[in-house]
Amino acid sequence: MWDRESIYTVIMPTITTLGYELVGIECHVNHKNSLLRVYIDSDLGITVDDCENISHQVSALLDVEKPNMGSYTLEVSSPGLDRPLFTKAHYVRFIANDISITLYESLDGQKKLKGLLKAVLEDEIVIVVTGKDFQIPLSNIKKARLVPKIN
Repeated sequence: MWDRESIYTVIMPTITTLGYELVGIECHVNHKNSLLRVYIDSDLGITVDDCENISHQVSALLDVEKPNMGSYTLEVSSPGLDRPLFTKAHYVRFIANDISITLYESLDGQKKLKGLLKAVLEDEIVIVVTGKDFQIPLSNIKKARLVPKIN
């Protein structure tokens, strides 16, 4: 069964024990071959070898703990420059950075917004888009990523 929270709960202890941060996971389920993308990070950065090591560990763990997931492809990746934001703590960490978000329900007729992350409230973020503040409930954010800074 594909339940992102239960998959996260199963793999998180192993990843942290190996010295990595589990940034988040994405599940893209379809009837032929689903995709499980796992984002990891560390203070030293992430190498291809790190991704390969975690891939082997996670794959073996899911085979034992979640045997009914069916056919899927596992991708392990660093968060990259356009780092995905999954948790409230991620938003707090990246206040004053530009972010791009996709919403479940449109706001002022828009489902995609890009702007400056101004603040994180109890269960909302405040993003400034072309000079206007938008308060967006975390529950309405489908996907969020940092916008890489170009020097």
